Amino acid sequence: MQNRVLKALDSIRPGLQADGGDVEFVRIDENNVLYVKLIGACGGCPMSTLTLKQGIERIVKMQVPEITAVEAV
Repeated sequence: MQNRVLKALDSIRPGLQADGGDVEFVRIDENNVLYVKLIGACGGCPMSTLTLKQGIERIVKMQVPEITAVEAV
């Protein structure tokens, strides 16, 4: 499952990098919650919650349905 999550994050990465940010895989817990770290411009952006939930979480859950949620650390 981790490899599929990493591929999903790789598909999102170009859009984040275009705005000066990026996303970093941290871990998947026992409840299949994915933890990521928003870095660069995404780390301090006021829109980061929206990016996380409506962008990253939506795309990751589409590609890896076992993921139940995506949280930032």
